[in-house]
Amino acid sequence: MAYEVLILPRAQKELANLPKQNYARVRDLISTLVNNPRPTGCKKLTGRDGWRVRSGNYRVIYEIEDSNMRVIVLDVGHRKDIYS
Repeated sequence: MAYEVLILPRAQKELANLPKQNYARVRDLISTLVNNPRPTGCKKLTGRDGWRVRSGNYRVIYEIEDSNMRVIVLDVGHRKDIYS
């Protein structure tokens, strides 16, 4: 039961601008969402739709569409910038 992961263009740009070491960790984290869109440590966001998962100081904000078996990555960024 694998989910399809879609990354919005804005999130792709943010991901591409990450430092090289962090890019690899965040990319690998996003790829794990295919098999488990609600991994250990993920949190449902309050105040806005979506879920959050951490990778060091970086966050991935995404939505889950269970009916379509789809995960949509909305934002990727540093924890100080991602929620504003």
